Amino acid sequence: MSDHYFSATPASADERRTINVPLAGRTRAVQVAPGVFSAERVDQGTSVLLQHAPPPPATGTFLDLGCGWGPIALTLGLRSPDAHVWAVDVNERALDLTRTNATSLGLRNVEAVSAQQVPAEVRFDLVWSNPPIRVGKQVLHELLLTWLRRLTPDGVAYLVVQRNLGSDSLQRWLVAQGFPTDRFTSVKGFRLLRVASAGA
Repeated sequence: MSDHYFSATPASADERRTINVPLAGRTRAVQVAPGVFSAERVDQGTSVLLQHAPPPPATGTFLDLGCGWGPIALTLGLRSPDAHVWAVDVNERALDLTRTNATSLGLRNVEAVSAQQVPAEVRFDLVWSNPPIRVGKQVLHELLLTWLRRLTPDGVAYLVVQRNLGSDSLQRWLVAQGFPTDRFTSVKGFRLLRVASAGA
């Protein structure tokens, strides 16, 4: 069985290496490893999100859903040092890498945990995510419903989805679930969807 980035415990060797990537306007050194999503670089979809989403608020409670080695959570933490950033993933190696990278960048406001470790009462003012489309539609829909229902009344989510992987049908589905959703921008074949709270 091949190693998937959405495996809880990747089978590949945890061979870490340091790469330099652009995060929050500067080149930063981060650790990556096999068995984690986009272990060579910041992938194109995440780059679209980081470059084209509006700047995050200065304060609040933020979520990076499917954090990988942490490019989104780290960017949120760097740009909003007074915010509390939750980084969630099923992949234990990804969570450890995000913690390691947050520590090396001096970020005390990034908390990388499994979904079960986020207290039930926590609500999010902002969600940024490059969601794991390849887990399949049913799993993806359950994942998005679980977390989007935890947006604050004024909260907003930005989801980057490749057009040929169903971004437009996902947008229609989100609207049908009661989440006002529009296409914020479209760049290089990726849609950046803006999703408002179901109570908005």
